[in-house]
Amino acid sequence: SEDIVAEVGELVGKGYKDITLLGQNVNSYGKDAPDEHGNTFDFADLLERLDKIDGDYYLRFMTSHPKDASSKLIDVMSRSKHIARQFHLPVQSGSDRVLTRMNRHYDTSKYLGIVDYMRKKIPDVTLTTDIIVGFPGETEEDFNATLDIIEKVRFDMIYSFIYSPRKGTLAAEMEDRIPDEVKKARFERLLELQNSIALEKNLPLVGKVLKVLCDGESKNNPEVFSGRTEGNKIVMFDKDIARKGDFVNLKIVRAETFALYGEAAD
Repeated sequence: SEDIVAEVGELVGKGYKDITLLGQNVNSYGKDAPDEHGNTFDFADLLERLDKIDGDYYLRFMTSHPKDASSKLIDVMSRSKHIARQFHLPVQSGSDRVLTRMNRHYDTSKYLGIVDYMRKKIPDVTLTTDIIVGFPGETEEDFNATLDIIEKVRFDMIYSFIYSPRKGTLAAEMEDRIPDEVKKARFERLLELQNSIALEKNLPLVGKVLKVLCDGESKNNPEVFSGRTEGNKIVMFDKDIARKGDFVNLKIVRAETFALYGEAAD
């Protein structure tokens, strides 16, 4: 942990504004290394130490596994100064039967409990997830359960994937494959639902002033700059408002499904 704290401190000292702790199951950090008394220095403890580093920066992390998304971690985030109010929490499927076949070690009840506690402690949290469509054996009922959890949680954004076999995994040996045309049709239905929710989540931001970190020229339109909010939402704005690497306060004047548009706040 000392090495991580030292590295983040060095980055902040050099002027870095957006720092991400990256791990396969990043919030499982420390669980495999108890001291002689059986105590662990876990991921929440690490975040609490990092948050004490002085500076103007966002601290992010990904990817979290629901099995280790503890109330302690959420509590640390809720009272922090630098940890972004953003949580990427992959659900993968809304069907408990499919989650068991995926060996995910949680069910939808536990997942929804985490979401409820998070929104209670951090009401403005931006919540994103991963979803796999067409996992072997996924029935229409299973897929509808996934649509149902999207409706219940109302994610700001999802990263969705059509299942494809990966050599060496148990799923690759499963025989009850879903036809490609069924997977594609389900994928389109899922995107249609999520896109409507994403727009619904963005529209109330019109008229609000948000702190945005300027990333520089937009990849899609070099005539404008793009930046990201604390919740990692993309904001487009005129080039003369800020320089790359600056934090800037922007008044949101338009909202679309995948981006916000801002102007200089008074």
